[in-house]
Amino acid sequence: MSKLFKRTKILATIGPAVFTEQKIEDLIMAGVNGCRLNFSHGDYVERDQQIKWIRQAAAKKGRSVAILQDLQGPKIRLGDIKDNHMDVHAGDELILDHACETHDGGNVIPVQYNLADKVKVGEPLSMFDGKIKSTVIDIVSKTAIKVRVENEGFIMSHKGLNLPDTDFGGDIITEKDMADIEFGASRDFDYVALSFVQSASDIEKLRQILLSHGSTARIIAKIETKKAIESDEAMEAIVKATDGIMVARGDMAVEAGAEVVPIVQRKLIAMCREYGKLCIVATQMMSSMVDNPEPTRAEVSDVANAVIQGADAVMLSDETANGKYPVETVKAMKKVILYTQNHSHVSPINHEVTGEFKNYDAIAGGVVQLAEKIGADLIVCQTASGATAQAIAAQRPKLPIITVTSNPRVAGQLALCYANSAFVRPYAENYGIDLAQELKESGYIQVEEGKKDIFAVVMSGHKEITGGTDTIKLVRI
Repeated sequence: MSKLFKRTKILATIGPAVFTEQKIEDLIMAGVNGCRLNFSHGDYVERDQQIKWIRQAAAKKGRSVAILQDLQGPKIRLGDIKDNHMDVHAGDELILDHACETHDGGNVIPVQYNLADKVKVGEPLSMFDGKIKSTVIDIVSKTAIKVRVENEGFIMSHKGLNLPDTDFGGDIITEKDMADIEFGASRDFDYVALSFVQSASDIEKLRQILLSHGSTARIIAKIETKKAIESDEAMEAIVKATDGIMVARGDMAVEAGAEVVPIVQRKLIAMCREYGKLCIVATQMMSSMVDNPEPTRAEVSDVANAVIQGADAVMLSDETANGKYPVETVKAMKKVILYTQNHSHVSPINHEVTGEFKNYDAIAGGVVQLAEKIGADLIVCQTASGATAQAIAAQRPKLPIITVTSNPRVAGQLALCYANSAFVRPYAENYGIDLAQELKESGYIQVEEGKKDIFAVVMSGHKEITGGTDTIKLVRI
């Protein structure tokens, strides 16, 4: 079972390339554990259709699949440019004007965000995902700024802008985001990803907004701004405040420099493991498979390194949203994950967890040591809130974690958690053991030849309450 069960999960973006019920089912059958809905694109009608297909496919497969809502945030984009193309040269001066509605071919360019009250003269501004570099040289009006271009190239309609040194002062949740949050709360998403996080206070603001809408979705902080990674202390504060991290390497590379990304990725994964938080590695993991049926060797190494570093999940973006080979990409990624986990240990972290220690942390550490010492086949965890299952996952066991909970929301959230496979069942004192028996009889659990057929079961000896985990049992089935 452990060699066939991938411990690092796959999060796939849903887009035009998989906009059918069959395609989404194919993704999930190929190994997808969670689906990302990118709210930078599409409308609510499309979202409702995608949600329906995801949940139908998950039910058909008989397990939970997480749904993650990715908010657009202050993703600043150019407006419509005449003929969708404009050549620029070093020394050109452009005016980016939020009040401009139509580009006439001149140097006044429409922009979808009012930068005039945010930027300062001398700050860098890049366009088209970093391809065009420029510097702010003047605040022209209440709605317009002037920049000087530093290199030759071209710009196109709706291409993104990056301002690595600009302080948005906590103003990262836009009016569009507020409407999307309200929509998401009514659709019961498992996770909400916040774009362009700069500090822990951004997380707290979103948490209060979610609670005001009655949402218990967990928050994923997308780490992609220069300010968020300016120090280890800044990163650690965000990790402690959030429920999980997405290492959003695309915008991070543009804002802070591509050379910092591998080191920041390693640090963030280690911090998430220390504090028991979810960690997702994202962007261009298998980007060549947008157009090609096989990944490059560099991409295989990239995925393998994320597995070795101990990431909970690796994410696919354009590969599944717009690529020619979405299902093949998932299969290729799963193949890399399985080979890596079966031939390499997860890297140790440098020091112990420094967060608040709870009883289930001790239970989690104990069951992992015991299970691996005696050669158990898997760990079965009965949990009310998911905290015990997540604490066990934070130990990065070599065994699968089969989790049973009575709460469908908890099961959905655990779908992206390292080594977890969650099932919804009513609470019962022995249901963890009963589930193991059920899964073995159904063929879901296949004990490897020569193994002892022993399961380590973690559960509460009391009525189902959060934080009540107090029992470890060794069970032969």
